[in-house]
Amino acid sequence: MFDDDHYPTVAVLAGATATGKTALALRLAERFGLEVVSADASMVYRGMDIGTAKPSPEERSRVRHHLIDLLEPDQGFSVAEYLRHAEAAIQGVIERGNLPLVVGGTGYYIRALSDGLYDLPEPDPLLQAELWEAVEAQGIGPLLEELEAASPEDAARVQKNPRRAVRAVEILRRTGAPPANAPRLEPRFRYKKFILWPPFEWLEPRLSRRTQEMFESGLVEEVRGLRVRFPGMTTALQSIGYKEVVRFLEGEYSLEQAQLEVHQATRAYAKRQYTWFRKETGAPRLLRVDQGEGLEDIAGWLEAR
Repeated sequence: MFDDDHYPTVAVLAGATATGKTALALRLAERFGLEVVSADASMVYRGMDIGTAKPSPEERSRVRHHLIDLLEPDQGFSVAEYLRHAEAAIQGVIERGNLPLVVGGTGYYIRALSDGLYDLPEPDPLLQAELWEAVEAQGIGPLLEELEAASPEDAARVQKNPRRAVRAVEILRRTGAPPANAPRLEPRFRYKKFILWPPFEWLEPRLSRRTQEMFESGLVEEVRGLRVRFPGMTTALQSIGYKEVVRFLEGEYSLEQAQLEVHQATRAYAKRQYTWFRKETGAPRLLRVDQGEGLEDIAGWLEAR
């Protein structure tokens, strides 16, 4: 870890989907000259804009963002790769004399930054392809059962996320040991975490509006174009909003059913995010954005540091 005298504590703005992270981050960044380092597992993919609620080109022209549009949707991206890119981005921001602000809802990425990461082998594309075929044929259940039997800690960590489950089982089968048994790499920076924490009943209508707005903004057309350009983009198409639209395009769902499935999946994901962030490490500050907490609370910390 870097010496606090030379490297400042990094602010983190986290929370469930649709809690207002992007808008709040833009206001903070413009007020304090911050650069945003994304902690979102889907925003790394180019062309996946509507379904990820990615900051618009206009917003990104106002505030410099990192770890957005890094990859094509048919490329894999591990948490270790995220950590390497994110820590390099944070160091670059600091060396330019600016302050970084980590923003996102992928708790696994944020935990890797603040708590370190297990030192794992590089992914094996062939074994991962075999596991993805199993997921497509049988669902994620058998992989979760295999992981649970070897390591309940890892099974809980993947949060029923297909990408994480595939990676964890790949490591288990290759090494004979689950990821949790690997040595841990120490974090490079210290972090102060702020988590947007409105009551779920406040969030629910926002989730419904977000789903409606995604379809109105052209989500179906976005997915249709991606399937043409990247017919093998299995990993990226597991993201919420994309896999449901694929089923509509394949005739499995009606448009109305696809919209309902996206809303229900988004709602379930938001609940999992609450569960994850409820156990967040590092004594985070929980902010009731429904009561006006947020901007000035984080601004006060930034001004006092």
